[in-house]
Amino acid sequence: MMRLDAADKQHRYHNLLNDDHANEMLEGEGAGLAARVGELEVRCARQAEELLCLRSTLADALRRLNALEGRPPSAAPAAPAAPAAPAAPRNGSYAGSTGTPSRELRIRQPAYRETAKRTSSYGSSASSLPQRRGPQHQSTGSLQSDSPASSSSLSPAPSPSPRATPAPLHTPHPPQAYRSRNNSTSSNQSASPAVNSLTKRWSSTGDFGAHGLISNNRFTTAKSLLNLYSKPSQNGSILKHGTHTCQYNEEDGSMRMFLRGRPVVLYGSSDQDALDPAKVAPPPQNKLKLEWVYGYRGKDCRSNLYLLPTGEIVYFVAAVVVLFNVEERCQRHYTGHTDDVKCIAVHPNKLIIASGQCAGHDRLDARPHVRVWNSVSLATLAVLGATQLERAAACVAFSRADGGALLACVDDAPDHALSVWDWQRPDKGHCLAETKCSVDTVVAVEFHPLDRNQIVTCGKNHIAFWTLDSTNMLYKRMGVFEGRDKPKYVTCLGFNHNGDVVSGDSSGNISVWARGTNSVAKLLRGVHEGPVFSVAVLKEGHVLTAGGKDGRIVMFDPEMNPTGLENTIEGHYGGVRVVAEGRGSQIFIGTTKNCILHGDLELGFSPAVLGHVDELWGLAAHPTLPQFATAGWDRLLQLWDGLSHSTVWSKDIDERAQCCAWSRDGGVLAVGCLSGAWLVFEPASRQLLARHHDGAEPIQTIQYSPDNSLVALGSRDNFIYVYRVEDDGARYTRLGKCLGHSSYITHLDWSEDSQYIRSNSGDYELLFWNATTCRQVTSASSLRDVVWASNHCPITFTTIGVWPENADGTDINSCTKSHDSRLAATGDDFGKVKLFAYPVTQPKSLCHQYGGHSSHVTCVRFLADDARLVSAGGLDTAVMQWLLD
Repeated sequence: MMRLDAADKQHRYHNLLNDDHANEMLEGEGAGLAARVGELEVRCARQAEELLCLRSTLADALRRLNALEGRPPSAAPAAPAAPAAPAAPRNGSYAGSTGTPSRELRIRQPAYRETAKRTSSYGSSASSLPQRRGPQHQSTGSLQSDSPASSSSLSPAPSPSPRATPAPLHTPHPPQAYRSRNNSTSSNQSASPAVNSLTKRWSSTGDFGAHGLISNNRFTTAKSLLNLYSKPSQNGSILKHGTHTCQYNEEDGSMRMFLRGRPVVLYGSSDQDALDPAKVAPPPQNKLKLEWVYGYRGKDCRSNLYLLPTGEIVYFVAAVVVLFNVEERCQRHYTGHTDDVKCIAVHPNKLIIASGQCAGHDRLDARPHVRVWNSVSLATLAVLGATQLERAAACVAFSRADGGALLACVDDAPDHALSVWDWQRPDKGHCLAETKCSVDTVVAVEFHPLDRNQIVTCGKNHIAFWTLDSTNMLYKRMGVFEGRDKPKYVTCLGFNHNGDVVSGDSSGNISVWARGTNSVAKLLRGVHEGPVFSVAVLKEGHVLTAGGKDGRIVMFDPEMNPTGLENTIEGHYGGVRVVAEGRGSQIFIGTTKNCILHGDLELGFSPAVLGHVDELWGLAAHPTLPQFATAGWDRLLQLWDGLSHSTVWSKDIDERAQCCAWSRDGGVLAVGCLSGAWLVFEPASRQLLARHHDGAEPIQTIQYSPDNSLVALGSRDNFIYVYRVEDDGARYTRLGKCLGHSSYITHLDWSEDSQYIRSNSGDYELLFWNATTCRQVTSASSLRDVVWASNHCPITFTTIGVWPENADGTDINSCTKSHDSRLAATGDDFGKVKLFAYPVTQPKSLCHQYGGHSSHVTCVRFLADDARLVSAGGLDTAVMQWLLD
């Protein structure tokens, strides 16, 4: 019996050993299976990205081939569904594409006016920014010229840095004026039955129809290349005309107009035909098309720079969202907004973009709202919150775990309401939930990438974790800090591959919040000096953090351990506002001084976009070259090239600038400053040639005489100062000052013989002066036949029609005429650029009106060849270049 018990025990012991061994094997197999699954998931993600890029490249190639062959595009071959949605193919109608002269790119869209352009390269490289060493930069002609005989010009080589670049060695000036003939033709393509067939052929799998998004579909898989031919949402020209009361006197050929009830008498030339004030003048045959936008808004906005799979970076400035391909130097623009864009978000399929704006001056046309749009066709898919947002869309985010079906938005109103939208509803969006978010400022909102209906917000004194339940109710859990570690601001958010939240704060600390909790799992103190403005999680799992004060970018491994790899941005570019991952090891950086840099941590960064940071008033077009200068309150004087769309050089002049002007031969550049000082620079070497000071008020305007012998300066102290120009613009001798205006000087014009000056003032006066004696010519009718070299004064007989009904005399900030005297353009206080047929002598004159600026347009100027118009925005700090169509 005892033997049986012993045998039984031994048998049981062996069974236990076998069970333990089996458990160990199962555990080992389970661990191996988990590792295998993880590896397969990574491989699937990489293959999805490769498929996304391949489909994007295929669509782009098909469109380019069809454009070259001059036939409508054929249906793209159907591809199997991929785990990720397709990328946005590059639009072949980029303005300013720098391809070979024979390459012609055109997208034919229904009911959309498009011009076929043949572009030529500017310089030896697609991007001129990195190439700064050569003393000259060769142009082979206008980028928009179809003529094979386009003239060439030399211009200084661009420089990458605003303040730290070497001056070019030598810049020759061509003996004659630069002329570029724009012979491109345009055609109106109206909607027709063929449009439907095109739409049907391209939207092969049904994500988009002729009117945009089909509500039944969700963006969870890659199903189509989308309808590239939806009607774009770009603002077209709008016909406007003034209807103010004017009285015409046939006997003396004068027109009496009224500005704010004050009569202004203007005399036409003696050979002027009799005018009928009731007659309406037609608009010009030419129209404007937005060609390029210079600048970026990084000064006061966050998370506003993303890279699309097509190689375009998307960002905003003023009321325009820019899609910029840095390598090809091409831009496209979404212009559906009516005021300042404050935030953007990219859909998980990398194809749809949401952008939110603030409230404008016009409560009807510029209400705060969010626009969801297609980055390929630029068609608006949904407009959200136009009746619910109170002040501005401070931040937006698409959901990620459910394929982007929802959109979260935070209003910048006092209660900072958080709203969640089902933006794909047929009624163009439906608000699922809305609740008060925080009494303090909210700076970021993000959906959790792995957990459905989980939202994180952060801002002043808080980070909050939200849950949207099945009944569309939002529940909040506040993040718990240790008492001594609670920051004043939680400034940015990110998610690592484990689903943990990574946040940066105003104290320079990085916090890791474990997934599903509201407590700090790991705290890294003092990573940056000053606030952390951006946290970016790379595809490989590494984390980049960026400082807004110290300008440092630091890399951590997926476990948030320092890798020792970091870089520091040069101080004159500002601090780091946002970091976006590029292709390979490339990184894009938006800075607090409105610059965008690109490069990598090991080799450093170079500028892709430069801009002004403070209010911008000074703008002057070069008299012979397709270049222009800008000067602003940020103490920056910058020279831009209108063909390569790049910064030639940028200089800190240590003075807040109000205006600038070229000498008539382009040999010197004068800048008027807020302090009453005015400076003269030699543009090739950027050397200061002369410095003078007149009065204690700002110099409002500067103009050189046509013979280059005199220069006149209009000051806010009501005086016009006249100087004699000597030694090719290097020396100046004051002749005197013109006294007679009872308000500040706003604009000046010289007569073609350089004998007379006319001026406008803040109280709507038009006065005339003898330039050599600085005496007023009291008889305005005696100068009625004088030919004026420019028309910068908006209150003249030839610009009567530019004034709208009930206009304030200060509503129009700038006026100019083309060099061939066929067109006139104005910039006004309402952010509009208007184009008239010159002369604008009829009180009721139709014009083409264009938006894009979100602030007062401070100056407009035609470039030397009259093929382009440049406009400067005041508070939006944007410079926009328009192509005459």
